Amino acid sequence: MTEPDTFTPRPFRPAWWLPGAHAQTIAGRYLRPPHGVRYRRERLETPDGDFLDLDFATVGGAPAAGDDAPLCVVVHGLEGSAQSSYVLETCRALAEHGVRTVAMNFRSCSGEPNRTARFYHAGETGDLGFLLDLLASRYPRATLLGVGFSLGANVLLKSLGEQGDASRIRAAAAVSVPFDLGRGADKLAASFMGRVYTRHFVRRLVDKYRGKRAAGIGLYAAELDERRLLRSRSFRDFDDVVTARLHGFDGADDYYTRSSSARFLPAIRVPTLLVHALDDPFVDERAIPHDAIDANPALHTAFVPHGGHVGFIAGSPGRPRFWAEREAARFLAMHAFAPRGR
Repeated sequence: MTEPDTFTPRPFRPAWWLPGAHAQTIAGRYLRPPHGVRYRRERLETPDGDFLDLDFATVGGAPAAGDDAPLCVVVHGLEGSAQSSYVLETCRALAEHGVRTVAMNFRSCSGEPNRTARFYHAGETGDLGFLLDLLASRYPRATLLGVGFSLGANVLLKSLGEQGDASRIRAAAAVSVPFDLGRGADKLAASFMGRVYTRHFVRRLVDKYRGKRAAGIGLYAAELDERRLLRSRSFRDFDDVVTARLHGFDGADDYYTRSSSARFLPAIRVPTLLVHALDDPFVDERAIPHDAIDANPALHTAFVPHGGHVGFIAGSPGRPRFWAEREAARFLAMHAFAPRGR
């Protein structure tokens, strides 16, 4: 493959009216506009009797693209979905470059409980691989791309490392990556705001458990320590009693060790952009694997001092700009439309 010109990220200047990592993180959830994207939903039946809901995007005002146009799979973060504001912004940004998008909703994240006892987690790459195989078969002439956010970025990078040269994805971008899941969980547990974020997510995960139990999905009483689950206040609590138990890990530490994307970075062979803020409140800055990143020529960085977690908001209060999605789209389009070598 003929490589395109070297990608140089555009400068990021954090919005002056959103000072600090937490302001960027929280505002990022609410400021990205919800309009301009329509989805066509498709349900895939999985080999284990469950389902995946896909949302193929149409962006208002963008020209229609044919089946041969590049297609990007967008992978959302923890307790997100195709409706997450950063996913919608990514669809808009990619459409400006002539790239189609399909958002993959993790199991239990599309608005309907999945059928099996298992959920999703940061190291589960089988569903993404299943989807990519389907897309490659359906659109054999289309260049496949990938972009992931937070937990979804970890899933994407782990998948790329597992597949190596055999990856179906030609180029990828990963935003706000939790490179080391265990150290990230510990950082969140060690601060007041970290515990606020954690309890928000853990509460939602526990509520999903309750909903699935009420629907009679899975033999939860026989498999899980329900009292410990309902008392979960941290990611370690929840992952130790639920994630590890349902997905074949020997406790939270084993899950974090085997699923963290840092250990898979050396095996990635496709051009991949890593977008990250060094003040990310979800990620221990000391756990960023700079040596592994620097040693792999397939990995490109857009690291900035400030930006929070999936924040990266610039511009004015009346016209905010969302830097991460725009830079990811530029990088992916550069590779999607680069001429192929022999």
